[in-house]
Amino acid sequence: MVRVSTHGDVTRFDLARTLAGRGRYWTVAYLLDGTMIDTGGAHTAPELVDALASARIDRVANTHSHEDHIGANGAIQRLRGVPIHAHPKALAVLADPRRLQPEPLYRRVFWGYPEPSLGSGLADGEVVPAGRFRLRAVHTPGHAPDHVCFFEEEQGRLFTGDLYVGGFDRALRVGFDVLGVIESLKKVAALPARMLFPGAARVPDGDPGRILREKVAYLEERVGRVRELRRQGRGIGSIARAVFGGPMPIEVLTGFDYTRRAMVRSMLGEWQGLT
Repeated sequence: MVRVSTHGDVTRFDLARTLAGRGRYWTVAYLLDGTMIDTGGAHTAPELVDALASARIDRVANTHSHEDHIGANGAIQRLRGVPIHAHPKALAVLADPRRLQPEPLYRRVFWGYPEPSLGSGLADGEVVPAGRFRLRAVHTPGHAPDHVCFFEEEQGRLFTGDLYVGGFDRALRVGFDVLGVIESLKKVAALPARMLFPGAARVPDGDPGRILREKVAYLEERVGRVRELRRQGRGIGSIARAVFGGPMPIEVLTGFDYTRRAMVRSMLGEWQGLT
């Protein structure tokens, strides 16, 4: 399932596999003056390729190498012959995603294994052209070690990938580094952004700096509570219930790949730098 919308000269593609007549677990790709930012999952690659049939595609820029953001890389590169740009740590996964990024069942169901693609590395601060615009890569690890945001400086547009997807998280994927996310959010909050384009969820209204700082404040407040309860001798499960509430459907749906316990462990620094 593909839904297409526009925000000025940015075209947004909301992408999800159709199951039981509904799109499930949406992800987002963007097109700015010939440059694709991410390409969704493998299951929606044929639909995205069709939606782009009449569009000019000069290149793909990936925010990170997770399968729900590189799924149509291979098809677009094969059909259009375009270069692909990503953080250097992402390149091996792009070239051999099935071997280097094994997927649990829920991820295979919702997004699938991407077709391989060949990319070139982006250094922190390096610029990717987007027609008459310039996208500056900002290294933002935490959600993934190879995560970058793209900042279009002329109009202040910030493409955040999965660093910022809205909401106030109560669960985290096992092994993710929420402390790294906090530092990366602070980094992009300092940019003179005027509009946020997240890797999922709606394009938010309001000042991007304020929105990002609110997310930082929420996470830091939770880190403080988690660590205080740990100092009091509370266990991981007890802390998870006290700080993040009761069981969540996503925990069962993902086979306990996303959990409140994982959020607590990351806030305690157990997985810092391991993403």
